[in-house]
Amino acid sequence: MVAGTAGNALAYLVPVLAARRLDAADLGVLATALGLVAIASVPGLGLQLAVAVHHARHGRTTARRATLTTAALSGGVLVAATPLLATVLRIPAEVPALLAVTTVAVVLSSRWLGELQGGQRFLRLALGMALLAAGRYGGVILGLLLGAGLTGSLLTGALLAALTPLALARLTAAPAPPAPAVTEPTAADPAAPAPALSAAQVVTGCGATLAMLVVSYADLLLARQLLPPAESGAYAVGTVLAKGALWAPQVVTVLALPRLARGDRRSRTVALALTGACGLVLVLASALGGGLAFRLAGGEDYVRLGAHAPVFAAIGALYAVVFVLLNAQVAAGARWPAAPLWTAAVGLVVVAGAIAPHTFTGLLWSALGTAVAALVAMAVTSRRRTPAAPD
Repeated sequence: MVAGTAGNALAYLVPVLAARRLDAADLGVLATALGLVAIASVPGLGLQLAVAVHHARHGRTTARRATLTTAALSGGVLVAATPLLATVLRIPAEVPALLAVTTVAVVLSSRWLGELQGGQRFLRLALGMALLAAGRYGGVILGLLLGAGLTGSLLTGALLAALTPLALARLTAAPAPPAPAVTEPTAADPAAPAPALSAAQVVTGCGATLAMLVVSYADLLLARQLLPPAESGAYAVGTVLAKGALWAPQVVTVLALPRLARGDRRSRTVALALTGACGLVLVLASALGGGLAFRLAGGEDYVRLGAHAPVFAAIGALYAVVFVLLNAQVAAGARWPAAPLWTAAVGLVVVAGAIAPHTFTGLLWSALGTAVAALVAMAVTSRRRTPAAPD
């Protein structure tokens, strides 16, 4: 939690400094650049998930090929799209190349974070998360402080980011403590050599991660399309509460994932209980102090929307439970673990776009209904599927 908070603080510091060091045009480019890196780095999150599950089952095994392929594809897409990005987003042609360096570094680093997570080396994982955040944002912050301008700051950021995988590799290579006992057998032949991480596992992890982001951010994107500018802005403030309820208990999933990969059903129950309890507390707090929550999230102008705070918090809390179930499915080796989330996202687009009224409350209740439907679908799917044998 501390490492995640520190990383978010560094990410927040970049636009705060940029607003004071860059003109409006360059500030817009920098904000766009940060968004592109966030999108292009999604495969890194999927890689971390796949590596963590694989490591928890088999111990440290070969993941170099899958890691290099994922990193090359992630960075290569940015480079290949340079003409399109420069034209459509009106950014300098050198920016995508610098972003590609940062993206490749982030994806490579994700492999080592997955090793630490799968090995349940959580103190080192926290340090690794802090190192990645420092490498990802520290160079840009340094460049802004030194007055290097837009391109100079991104260049400094890319150079520092490129060093991060080397630091994480050394951190991960340190001797690990003895592995905990496996609660349930997960391999028919313990003497068989551990398989290498496969492309299918990485694709499954990337698909699950992408589904998490799409279904939880779909209502915010729809608000930009369906609502007037003022209501869209108000809805965006409300989603801050939803995202807080969503990400607040994610440390539970991080800790539980290695045990889930080993077939520890009790960990799944504990993770669901803790995540649900956290969500319930946040919903009740939002119900009691909705006006204050909106004031903290958006300012005095949005206090009037306090009555909607528990609904936004409930959406985030429901998705937090959904994501525990999703990670449990990935850990169990399910073939299409994210299918219910993709279905829910499509359903929200159809309902919000063609059935529900195009109003603040119409979209809000559509989003809540989608979260409930996603939870029910994931719960049913989880009960029907039995954990697969490790590949």
